Amino acid sequence: MGRRILQSLGSGLAVLSMMLVAVLSAGGQAPAAGKNGPAPKAASKWTAPRTAWGDPDLQGTWNNGTITPLERARSAGEKELLSKEEEAEVNEQSDTRAERRPADKAQDLELAYDQFWWDRGASIGRTSLIIDPKDGRLPPLTPDGQKMLDARAAARRARGPADSWLDRPLQERCILYHGVPPLPTGYNNNYEIAQAPGLVAILHEEIHEVRLIHLDGRPHIGASIRQWLGDSRGHWEGDTLVVETTNFHKDATFRFPADAATLRVVERFRRVADDAIDYRFTVDNPTMYARPWTATLPMRTSDGLIYEYACHEANYSLPNVLGGFRAQEKEEAAKKEKK
Repeated sequence: MGRRILQSLGSGLAVLSMMLVAVLSAGGQAPAAGKNGPAPKAASKWTAPRTAWGDPDLQGTWNNGTITPLERARSAGEKELLSKEEEAEVNEQSDTRAERRPADKAQDLELAYDQFWWDRGASIGRTSLIIDPKDGRLPPLTPDGQKMLDARAAARRARGPADSWLDRPLQERCILYHGVPPLPTGYNNNYEIAQAPGLVAILHEEIHEVRLIHLDGRPHIGASIRQWLGDSRGHWEGDTLVVETTNFHKDATFRFPADAATLRVVERFRRVADDAIDYRFTVDNPTMYARPWTATLPMRTSDGLIYEYACHEANYSLPNVLGGFRAQEKEEAAKKEKK
């Protein structure tokens, strides 16, 4: 009998404890009654999670796929935001465009896959990822920047697209795909973020690049050392991880015109919900652009794990690409001989 009383008393205390925890977590007091009955419960304020050592927790698998373009179409004028109807329309077009097979075989080959294989994401409701300048477009090029682009185009024309493997894109050679900042493509837009005291690591699904971002205050590496992903150093400003990346390799490629020698990218990662990171970046490239520019690219949680992306330089496809160009050259040479 005594044991039953103790068990009942223990159960009652446990229930009371849970009630007190519920009250305290709701703001420290029970909601006051109103004229029409009990007042509705206040929505609980979201609190950013923390790591075991106290840093804001960005860990997890994230996806930044979106069909929102980097630059605003000139036809959009000063329009920054899409209406709900416009957003639904562009999403519908993206969801169905791979199912519309072109009659031309070459175009159909370029399309490559049906909708199942694509991971384009959806519109973020804006007409461009660029938020500064206000026109949603890249700033004007400097005179030196224009000269660099002209020289690169002339060099490509002079050498041809595949004189050697060095002429092929870094993506095709399995060296680098997105780079920094990581603008999305049609698929494999997943990233895994892992943290340790003084260090953040970001694994990209495509070509398995890993960025190591040191947070211990160490300086950037020497200016003579250049890396495909640059050299990243970070620090916390409140709940925001601020990362500065410099020292890019001269042959690194980007989804926008850039001069790797003077390129500086500042990124900001801030977790705003369990399933969302507000990600923004500023590109400061004074030899290429007349002014810095900034873009926003939200990241959302991605279900499941990132599996191995088995891509390596000199894989079998690269000899096939070069062999195909050599075959074309022989065919063209044979045609000229007949003339």
